[in-house]
Amino acid sequence: MDDKLEMINISKAFASVKANEAVNFTLMHGETHVLIGENGAGKTTLMNILYGLYQQDNGEIRIDGKAVKIKRPSESIAHGIGMVHQHFMLVENLTVAENVVLGQEPRRGVVLDMKKAVETVESLCKQYRFELDPSQRIEDLSVGKQQKVEILKLLYRGADILILDEPTAVLTPSEIDELGKIIRKLNEEGKSVILITHKLREVMAMSDRLTVLRRGRVTGHMRTEDATIEKLVEMMVGKALSLEVEIPEQECGEGVLEVQNLVVRDSRGHNAVNALNFCVHRGEIVGLAGVDGNGQSEFIEALMGLRKVQSGKISILGKDITNKQNRAIIDAGISCVAEDRHKRAVVLEMSLTENTLLGNFAHEPFSRGIWLDYGYATKLTEKLINEFDVRTPSSEVNVMWLSGGNQQKYVVAREISRPHELLVAAQPTRGVDIGAKRFIHEQIVKGRAQGKGVLLVSTELDEILSLSDRIVVIYKGAVAGVLTRAQADERLIGSMMLGDKAEGGK
Repeated sequence: MDDKLEMINISKAFASVKANEAVNFTLMHGETHVLIGENGAGKTTLMNILYGLYQQDNGEIRIDGKAVKIKRPSESIAHGIGMVHQHFMLVENLTVAENVVLGQEPRRGVVLDMKKAVETVESLCKQYRFELDPSQRIEDLSVGKQQKVEILKLLYRGADILILDEPTAVLTPSEIDELGKIIRKLNEEGKSVILITHKLREVMAMSDRLTVLRRGRVTGHMRTEDATIEKLVEMMVGKALSLEVEIPEQECGEGVLEVQNLVVRDSRGHNAVNALNFCVHRGEIVGLAGVDGNGQSEFIEALMGLRKVQSGKISILGKDITNKQNRAIIDAGISCVAEDRHKRAVVLEMSLTENTLLGNFAHEPFSRGIWLDYGYATKLTEKLINEFDVRTPSSEVNVMWLSGGNQQKYVVAREISRPHELLVAAQPTRGVDIGAKRFIHEQIVKGRAQGKGVLLVSTELDEILSLSDRIVVIYKGAVAGVLTRAQADERLIGSMMLGDKAEGGK
């Protein structure tokens, strides 16, 4: 196998921060190469250079042995490079075929040749064994099938190098297996694949080779068959680190959260939450597991007073908080790590200290009468930065200048530090590295030990399985089953997430 892509001595700095320093990376014809590292290690910067979103300060890119200059994404695409981003770029009310050809539509004169578009997509689906209906609308597809559409878009445009950014973040175990088969089929067809992921077990299962970055530098290249998870962790963080967090046995206390026959509608007026019933006790972590789009987002919004409850009841420590305002719900004792940090958790144009004041400014010690105590907010923010290893020059830097993983660490730090009886942790480790993930898990378990109730909402089954005392599986807004820690396994939960009912623990 010869080299399809070479990135030689690539360096990139933003002001005084070196994002990449003399990085070397190669990709062979027909292989899958994984790029791993902590948040801020430089993975995304390196791929953004390859995709034309940034230009390197030093170094050279070669494709098929020829030096190329890539100044914008259109030039990257012209060189046969395509990228599937973590958040899909699909138009939900268009069909599969319409999304695939969008921007490069086949035409008969000036008229869109829809028949040819469908035939082309059908041919690609057959070639790569994608079970997709070209006439089906995106909004009616599972997340796994939407991902296939994104890959089809790249194949339609002739991509030979496919960059997949966190491709399994919202997939079920069966969908992850299916993605692995797709990647191998792409390799068989001569396509080269670059994976960016934090999930080390998937690194081992899906790749041929891997490159590890730490603080902008390469700490190692190796064939996957020569790697172990322990070795990769040490290369990523610079020391040996256990990924498991101990969950000691303990008795549960009184009920903190009770959800009774809850019905909540989505933005289209359909029931996203359908007669949902479950509870969370003190000293207990309850995992809410499900494929993205099965009512989790609407439920959290209703719980936090951001979406109207149509019927049913939500109680905190016996107090009805149904359809109360967000401020009253926070004051009732709920702290929430929002699943969409940009939409619900932070104001990007404000500093870390200013964001710490959000949701806190109405109470002492953040305010005294009508006056804000900015000094106290600054000291608390600096304390959170140090404790949670939020990598930022200072507490006065705007949140928008932090990496996604460091933004997430800050949000988790702020919400855990807020006085609460129930912590709602929605996708708490999405986009963070293994070191930060372990630390966040430790903080969640610490809250459990202190007698807090924890509702963990996650699409990552390993996270649900490793932390939860009980697991509530949700499908189409209703409970598909409830399992104790002893009853749960990944395959059973994955099956229930796809609609197979199961009787579990109470």
